[in-house]
Amino acid sequence: MIGGKPLSSYWLIIQEKRVSKCHYAMASLGASFVQIRFDDILFYENCGGGSFGSVYRARWLSQDKEVAVKKLLKIEKEAEILSVLSHRNIIQFYGAILEAPNYGIVTEYASGGSLFDYLSSAESEDISMKQIMTWAMDIAKGMHYLHAEAPFTVIHRDLKSRNVVLTADAVPKICDFGASKFHSHTTHMSLVGTFPWMAPEVIQSLPVSETCDTYSYGVVLWEMLTREVPFKGLEGLQVAWLVVEKNERLTIPSSCPASFACLMRSCWVTEPKDRPLFKHILSTLESMWSDSHLPEECNTFLHNKAEWRCEIEATLERLKRLERDLSTKEQVLKERERRLKMWERKLIEQSNIPFFLPVAAALSSELFVDSSVEEELSSEASCDGELQAIMREFDQMFPLEFPSVNLNSLTQGHKIPMPLSLAVFDSSDDSD
Repeated sequence: MIGGKPLSSYWLIIQEKRVSKCHYAMASLGASFVQIRFDDILFYENCGGGSFGSVYRARWLSQDKEVAVKKLLKIEKEAEILSVLSHRNIIQFYGAILEAPNYGIVTEYASGGSLFDYLSSAESEDISMKQIMTWAMDIAKGMHYLHAEAPFTVIHRDLKSRNVVLTADAVPKICDFGASKFHSHTTHMSLVGTFPWMAPEVIQSLPVSETCDTYSYGVVLWEMLTREVPFKGLEGLQVAWLVVEKNERLTIPSSCPASFACLMRSCWVTEPKDRPLFKHILSTLESMWSDSHLPEECNTFLHNKAEWRCEIEATLERLKRLERDLSTKEQVLKERERRLKMWERKLIEQSNIPFFLPVAAALSSELFVDSSVEEELSSEASCDGELQAIMREFDQMFPLEFPSVNLNSLTQGHKIPMPLSLAVFDSSDDSD
């Protein structure tokens, strides 16, 4: 559970612009796109994985065309969505294979591989500000088309560098629209996407708007500038907890050009309505193009990675320590609860008084709540010192030897100042 919301399997989201358009898209499969025979496709190597399917390089024999084919267990709505999209920076859809069990979606093949693969390669060390700006503009244009110019408002919800592929002439294409479905603007949607790129509201399965893609775009821009993997070394759920509960964001190096830093921060604002739409992002990028000082400033930043990479690594170490401290505190609380239950059982076993059970249970509950509050108040202490202090205090509070003490020494809602005795619960007290 993150932010009080359950995690579940993910979907890409389509929002209706008009009911009539939605009815058109819900037409029977095969009505709005080319059906391609399975035996008309010659498969080559696997070249990656998309949402719910593996992607292969292949040849469409009858058209003598190199294509990409995503094999699926079944055809959902992705084919119908892709069939009405047409933009230079959106992967081109050719048709679908509808012969069970060989379902598949056929698109253009981008021989340059994914943007993620490029940024992870040695070749990316020579990337320039001009290349970053070109790709940033192209991806923003593709996203603006999906949000504002396509027949339907398409919220991708899984925009990331792996879902941007490069053609032979380095044109970026947004791809992998997943298993799409249609819904109204008020629908509460399930979790989708990949955690390091996901907006807080997507992680929490809250209703979304176009600006959840704005958040993801900011992460892709960060990837291009730093050539680093976002939140590297952290598990997906750890990232989700840090983003939602701790409001953590990716580290922007101090020497990053101010215009890029400002744009990324605006994309990562927690409140969705305060993030820029892509038309505003395009306007910002165009202004940055006209800044005569930015190319030199940006290229200097790109080529001095050794000087600022330590800032990103330091943040990752801090986040890992934060997560480890949380895990340690959880273990401490579990151990404390275990010992409380053991103490309670021994207390009950040594008592012959019927009414003692609820008394012991209530007392145990009060003590556990009180000690949990003390745990929160001491959260600033170092993990090792805190653990030792907690256990010493616990041993003082709850010794298992039970030496004698007067019941009057107990104060409701506060720590027991000395060990509890069972002698005061002698059966003679109940003789009347």
